[in-house]
Amino acid sequence: MMESNRQQKVNRLIQKELSEIFLLETKKMAGVLISVTNVRTSPDLGLAHAHLSIFPSEKGKELIQNINDNVKSVRYELGKRVGKQLRVVPELNFHLDDSLDYIENIDKLLNDQ
Repeated sequence: MMESNRQQKVNRLIQKELSEIFLLETKKMAGVLISVTNVRTSPDLGLAHAHLSIFPSEKGKELIQNINDNVKSVRYELGKRVGKQLRVVPELNFHLDDSLDYIENIDKLLNDQ
C-alpha cells in the first residue's frame, strides 16, 4: 500500500523530532547512541512505529524496553515539538532496528572466510 504524501511528511517530521529528543536524552548516558532509522505512521496518523538503532547493541533490548515503558513522556515531549503541525500526536511504538547488527554480522562472516 502506498503511503500518502501527508503520511510521508508526518513520518519525516516524527523521525526528525524523535532523533532530537533521543539525542538530548542520550547526552546524559555516556557512550550510548540512539538513532531513529525509520518511522511508519498508520493511515489515520494515530499510531507511529519507530525503529531505533542503538549503540552499543548489547544495550538495545534493555533500552527499547525502557523507552516503551516511558512512552508517555516521549510522546509528551514529541507533542510539545509537533503540536503546531499535528492535530493529534500519534501513539508511539518503538522497535529495535537490528539491521546494522545484521550487516555487521554479514561483514564478519564474509571477512572470516
